[in-house]
Amino acid sequence: MTDVHTIDLNFQDTPGVIAASVFDTGDGLALIDSGPTSTLPALEEGLHRFGAELRDLRHILLTHIHFDHAGAAGTLLSKVPRARVYVHERGAPHLARPEKLVASATQIYGDQMDRLWGEMRPIDPERMQVLSGGEFWRTGSAEMRALYTPGHAVHHLAYHVGDELFVGDVGGVRLAAAQTPRAPTPPPDIDLERWRESVATLRDLDARTLHLAHFGSYPQEARHWDGLLEKMDVDAGWVRGGMEAGRGFESISEEVTERLLDELAHEGGDLPARYEFACPPWMSVQGLMRYWARRAARPSTSG
Repeated sequence: MTDVHTIDLNFQDTPGVIAASVFDTGDGLALIDSGPTSTLPALEEGLHRFGAELRDLRHILLTHIHFDHAGAAGTLLSKVPRARVYVHERGAPHLARPEKLVASATQIYGDQMDRLWGEMRPIDPERMQVLSGGEFWRTGSAEMRALYTPGHAVHHLAYHVGDELFVGDVGGVRLAAAQTPRAPTPPPDIDLERWRESVATLRDLDARTLHLAHFGSYPQEARHWDGLLEKMDVDAGWVRGGMEAGRGFESISEEVTERLLDELAHEGGDLPARYEFACPPWMSVQGLMRYWARRAARPSTSG
């Protein structure tokens, strides 16, 4: 059985928002998602708690390349010459040349980029293990499997290692056991149909524990996946209803945020504030509005 350590990256001095997972492969430590560069001190401190150092890292497995999951990967490689990064083939070019990612994020976050995320250093392609999903390999004593799981991002992977299933964002945001998982749906490539297909792939795997970046570890059980799909439909329906009524982003975002945070408050008093750090509702509204607009623009296949 793999002994997995969850490290709280204490994003913006807020616990329980972004996690990294670490386990010993027998051939160095594997890290699932690096988090952003701004949280590297917390990652290093978390490693120290179980007697490890950054230099012990050998395998950095990225579920996808968004800043909160992969931002620190290049910086880590500069500090740990023997480490490698594992990434989906559609994400790899952006890690080699992250300028477009940085420019796109800067349009959203402006002068808060450094405070929130820190730098994103380019990665030498020779230090990447590029995956498409479906690969199976052994590292030390650990048998690893990569699964292509789009829906949240076109370059999203999950990793199955023994009894452990590392699901990135396709497993939803769940900040406490009592909270029903919610789908994080930021732009640009949310696809709810493919997300449901990814859930169908993951839910029947022979695994005991789900590891979520936002946040923590939960049993691999139907309740998690059923709740995620139910709330995905609820949130998407709120956005679609607003668009069909002719309302704009600000109006829809305000209403959806109020509804979402109210539901979370009934599941736990501290959940709304933490959720806004883990997955700002306005970003999820943006992604769903883009999704519905693209759906509406598809050519009709009727007749």
